[in-house]
Amino acid sequence: MFMTGMQEMTLVESLKGEDLLTLGELKTEEVEGLVELGYVLKKLAKEGRYPKLLAGKILGMIFEKHSTRTRISFESGMIQLGGHAMFMNSRDLQIGRGESVSDTAHVLSGYLDAIMIRANKHTMVRELADVAAIPVINGLTDIYHPCQALADLLTVREVKGGLKGRKIAYVGDGNNVAHSLILAAAHSGMEISVATPEGYEPSPDVMEHATAIAGSTGGHVSWTSEPAEAVRQADAVYTDVWTSMGQEEETAQRLEAFKGFMVDDDMVAHAKPDYMFLHCLPAHRGEEVAASVIDGPNSHVFRQAENRLHAQKAVLASVL
Repeated sequence: MFMTGMQEMTLVESLKGEDLLTLGELKTEEVEGLVELGYVLKKLAKEGRYPKLLAGKILGMIFEKHSTRTRISFESGMIQLGGHAMFMNSRDLQIGRGESVSDTAHVLSGYLDAIMIRANKHTMVRELADVAAIPVINGLTDIYHPCQALADLLTVREVKGGLKGRKIAYVGDGNNVAHSLILAAAHSGMEISVATPEGYEPSPDVMEHATAIAGSTGGHVSWTSEPAEAVRQADAVYTDVWTSMGQEEETAQRLEAFKGFMVDDDMVAHAKPDYMFLHCLPAHRGEEVAASVIDGPNSHVFRQAENRLHAQKAVLASVL
């Protein structure tokens, strides 16, 4: 526990030296602790106070995929915490020329204090974490996006004053963002209702795991193919792009499959009047969301994007 002025700040000590690959591997109190730490760190930042918790620490950031929010928020977060972040495009590393993940993990463990990786395959990140002697943080894979989900929780906690008992509706593709949001909501005792077209459902393993978590937190997890049903009386309505990076060849097929799933004014009319709209960005206005919704008074997408910085600072401070 640290005291910064009159503000009490508690790190999630159980995560020190640990990886963060998926929220399903964290304890509920760890997820809650990260959200609250992010909340405190954001308040301090707004007051112009940046505790230098990571002075002398170096985060290596490996990118196999393009990034705006992940790269800039992690780099800014390390700087604000007194450390340094090093950008590494996978094409510029020997791993891009065939060096094994294992050899790369051993080498980087001798240079860095932690690795954040935004990768194509979760299996590759798992292999990196299994070998590396330093913490590995999942910045995004094909299956999970845990840091985004922590920012999502922080955003709802800020706007609604709490998480437990709130309902969040996710409408769209059952992808990596959906998987991590489902697990995050379950940890928080929220009700999450997921609406996807048939054939685009979230992983059954993720749904089963989240349901088990919700059983001990008072949350609830459900799926439907009817968006209006999912959104009914929701406190928050969330969507993501229908075609993610690497799925471009499926664009036409997905546009057809997702007809009726655009989050528009008619759909959000089923939510609570003070609902909040969320989107992890980048967004395609007129496709998965209407401009009137994402640019409307209930939208919190830019607060949500900013909260990537503060949620990830909580992760970095705790694991390092």
